[in-house]
Amino acid sequence: MSLLNEQLQEQLREIFADMKDDITLAVFSKEDDCETCKDTLSFMQEIESLSDKIHLEELDLVKDADRAAAYNVVMAPSIVMLDGQKNYRGVKFNGIPAGHEINSFIPAILEVSGAGEALPESYKVKLNALEKPVNIKVFVTLSCPHCAGAVQKAHKLALESDLIDGEMIEAQTFYDLSEKFNVSSVPKIVINDQYEFVGNQPLEVFLEEIEKAQRA
Repeated sequence: MSLLNEQLQEQLREIFADMKDDITLAVFSKEDDCETCKDTLSFMQEIESLSDKIHLEELDLVKDADRAAAYNVVMAPSIVMLDGQKNYRGVKFNGIPAGHEINSFIPAILEVSGAGEALPESYKVKLNALEKPVNIKVFVTLSCPHCAGAVQKAHKLALESDLIDGEMIEAQTFYDLSEKFNVSSVPKIVINDQYEFVGNQPLEVFLEEIEKAQRA
C-alpha cells in the first residue's frame, strides 16, 4: 500500500529537484519482532523512486551488526541518512517517518544533500566549542503536529557538529524506551539520557541543555 498519493509524489519530485548532492537512506530492519519494518522499507522505496539522487540501502540489524554499530543503531526500523560521500552526519529516524513526521523527514533529505540554510554564526561558535559527544533523542508520535519542528532542530545541530547525534524516536513503536524516559507528552527531548525538556522549543533551549551536558 502506497503512503504517498500521486499529488504528493509530484510535489515531492519538485521539492527533491532542489537537492544538491546524492544521499543514501540506510534502512535497518530485522526479521522478528518488528511490526513496522515492512511498511518502513516500502515507504523508503517510494521515496527513492522520486529522485535519482536518493539511494536506498537495505540492512539487517543483526546480520549487519558492524554497520549498525558504526551509526549507533540499536533499534529497528531505523533510517540513517548518509551524505554524498556515504558519511553519517548524525541524522537518524527510529520508526517510520510517516504522518506529521514527513515534515521532518523531507527537510532532512534536503539538508543532508547540502541544500539547507546555514545556522547563525553565534550558534556555530557554540557548536564549535563542544568537546564531548552529544546525543539528542526526540520522542514523537505520528499524530503530533509540533514534533517535526523539534526533530528538524536536532538534525540541524547534528549536521553542524560531528559530535552531535540527533535521532527521532517514534514513541509508540519503541514503547519500552518511552517508558524508560517517562514520555507522557511529545515532543520530548532528552540530551545524553539526562537533560530533558518538552515542546518544540527554540534552538537556544537546545543549546542551553547541550552546554549543561558538556559541563557534566
